Amino acid sequence: MDKLTTMQVFIEVAECQSFVAASKKLDLSPPAVTRSIAQLEHSLGVRLFNRTTRHVRLTDSGMRFFVDVRRILEDLEQAEAAVLGSYATPKGVLSVTAPVLFGQKYVVPILTEYLQHNPEVEVRAAFYDRVGNLLDEGLDVAIRIGSLKDSSMFAIPVGNIQKIVCCSPGYLDKYGTPKSPTDLVNHEIILASTVETSTTWRFESIKGKLSVKLHPRLYCNQNGAAIEATKQGFGITRLMSYQIGEELQKGTLRRILCEYEPEPLPINIIYLEGRLANAKVRAFVDLVVERLRASPFINHSQGQ
Repeated sequence: MDKLTTMQVFIEVAECQSFVAASKKLDLSPPAVTRSIAQLEHSLGVRLFNRTTRHVRLTDSGMRFFVDVRRILEDLEQAEAAVLGSYATPKGVLSVTAPVLFGQKYVVPILTEYLQHNPEVEVRAAFYDRVGNLLDEGLDVAIRIGSLKDSSMFAIPVGNIQKIVCCSPGYLDKYGTPKSPTDLVNHEIILASTVETSTTWRFESIKGKLSVKLHPRLYCNQNGAAIEATKQGFGITRLMSYQIGEELQKGTLRRILCEYEPEPLPINIIYLEGRLANAKVRAFVDLVVERLRASPFINHSQGQ
């Protein structure tokens, strides 16, 4: 096989995670697919797949190669379209990541809109509350909350969010409103561990910084669970403003201790350097920037 065909075989095996499934999609015999991958690994001098009787998975080297080969094939397709005089439309597989609740509330509606406008694109969405490496994980675009450390990526700011303390109106009616962070030690605390990893909460005000050691009665590893318990009036929690934007708007939760809130955190859309010319990435980035900047639950006074 020529090098281009071998690359296409490699992509299919990686995406199908199966030599047999890839052979069916490519209309090749399984032995031909196996030989093609073996020759590719031999020429590169690295193992691209870990094989067992049940699974075929990319190695770390294979994952990096997968990202580059997929981009090369997509760029080649767009170059052919350009030389033929046709407009380069978004095609291929788009991989997107975002924090869990942010992804569910704000990114999913944008993804469905994007797919409706781009019928030749498939989207793979990975939502998790950790910072993954775009290159290592084969991701095209990430929505990140917080300061950025990797300068090798393009980043577009869309606004910022705030870490806020909140509770239900019923809880305040029953137990009173804390006037300062130190008052929280006398209240029921719900800890959302993905937002507050420590039981020591840090605050800021015009008087300076303050830390308060708390003893939560309820620990939640999912923000949605912390929100539900807070809405039911069990106690006070600390969450990101975007996570409870609708609840604050409806009045089912109330923001407290506003004057002690820390500096806001920026929201950025990031993507790997050199991807801007890729039609599928460019189309999604343009849409997600437009929609998030228009969101009523994201603060747009800073970060743009």
